[in-house]
Amino acid sequence: MKGPLFYSKILLFGEYGIIKDSKGLSIPYNFYNGALKVTNKDTEEAKASNNALHHFAAYLEQIDANLVTFDIEALTQDIAEGMYFDSSIPQGYGVGSSGALVAAIYDKYANDKITVLENLTREKLLQLKAIFSEMESFFHGKSSGLDPLNSYLSLPILINSKDNIEATGIPSQKVDGKGAVFLLDSGVVGETAPMVSIFMENMKQEGFRNMLKDQFIKHTDACVEDFLKGDVKSLFKNTKQLSKVVLSHFKPMIPKQFHELWKKGLETNDYYLKLCGSGGGGYILGFTEDINKAQKALNGYKLEVVYNF
Repeated sequence: MKGPLFYSKILLFGEYGIIKDSKGLSIPYNFYNGALKVTNKDTEEAKASNNALHHFAAYLEQIDANLVTFDIEALTQDIAEGMYFDSSIPQGYGVGSSGALVAAIYDKYANDKITVLENLTREKLLQLKAIFSEMESFFHGKSSGLDPLNSYLSLPILINSKDNIEATGIPSQKVDGKGAVFLLDSGVVGETAPMVSIFMENMKQEGFRNMLKDQFIKHTDACVEDFLKGDVKSLFKNTKQLSKVVLSHFKPMIPKQFHELWKKGLETNDYYLKLCGSGGGGYILGFTEDINKAQKALNGYKLEVVYNF
């Protein structure tokens, strides 16, 4: 048995903001993927994954049956036969490793599943998001459900607000464009739960809440609109502002060794950095108007281009 592939994702804009109803834009990233398998199940990774699936299956049994039910018998049978999630998606890197797994399990074992082929109304998208949020909470404590949704549909998703999401199109890439969105490898694994709890703690302060609304969400929303319109000039202006706000107010989410590098980008305008997912490690997202300049400035770091302007 080998199941279909589910891809990683990149939340271009909206990290943390979408918890408080900012816009967001999430795109599939086909460079990494994962699939359910029962072949080559004797490696250490396969055994660890199989063990995790065992606990996940027990969790799925307790989910409210009004929301979703699974063929638990088939799932436990497959797990007993050594099924695991064979994935190239790095864990703790902010590119949706648990999201792809959730999508794969829903696709194979959910009863009355909503399929990608039907007419995906807003109601159906919200229903899927609610199901995925409940499923993925097993891994993160609290999940928006967006990562699995992106992985399941393999389409860019525009978040207008918590209860208004839609599949969307994004401007085609210019293959030879100098402008780029890239991933910068921090070399450290990030953990979502502690980062989210720092954020929730900060949200108790009025000053932080005001900053989130007046600066962070304002610039995030502008970036999403610029990106979708293909207004690159305005996009870089707003991304710079967003990068500044994150450096000032989300320092704990940026690995210490990147504080100076972050600042340098803002001073030279060679690149602007922002969080990719919850931060704390994993990938950092970069935006540049000239990828050659950015590569020179970030010499010695591992860069992966994900989109060209």
